[in-house]
Amino acid sequence: MQNEEPGTPAQPTLDEDTIAFAGRVFQYARLGHHAELGELLGMGLPPNLRNDKGDTLLMLAAYHGHVETVAVLMAHKADPEIANDRGQTPLAAAAFKGTMPVVLALLDGGAAIDGAGPDGRTALMTAAMFNRVEMVEALLARGADPARRDASGHTAESAARAMNAPDTPDRLARAVAGGERR
Repeated sequence: MQNEEPGTPAQPTLDEDTIAFAGRVFQYARLGHHAELGELLGMGLPPNLRNDKGDTLLMLAAYHGHVETVAVLMAHKADPEIANDRGQTPLAAAAFKGTMPVVLALLDGGAAIDGAGPDGRTALMTAAMFNRVEMVEALLARGADPARRDASGHTAESAARAMNAPDTPDRLARAVAGGERR
C-alpha cells in the first residue's frame, strides 16, 4: 500500500504474522513476561519499540508494575526518558501507579530523577499529588528537585495542594525551605 500524496514516502505494509508478533511482544511487557522478552531482546529485538500510543515496552512494564520486566528492559538499554504520546515517562507512570519497586528499578537503571515529558511534570510531582509519602521521601533522597516547576508553573508542593493531598505538601515545603537537593 502506498501513500497517495506526492512527496510523502510510502508506508510499508505489515503481514498478519508480523502484526501478531508485535502484539505478543507488547503483551509480554504489559503482563510482565520478562523471560520471554529477555530472550527476544537477546536475539536483537529493539528495546525501544513503540505502540500506536507511543508507549515503549518499558512504559508498559513500568505502568503495570512489573519490576523484573523493567530490569530486563533496562539491562538491554531501553531508554527510560522516552515519553509516550501523552508526554508521560516510565518513571512518572510508575509514580502515578504507586509502585515503589519499579520507581527504584528505573532510577537504578539510569532514569533521570527529574525527567519529564513536555508538560514538565516529574515523578516527584506525581507522587506528591497522590500523597505517596514514602515515594516522595525516596525521590527526595535520590536528589529530586522539590522546587522544580512544570510547564504550568506548579511545583510538587503546589500540585499536591491542588489535589488536597494531606501529607506531602508540608513535607515538600520543608524540603524547599531547607534547600534539599542531594
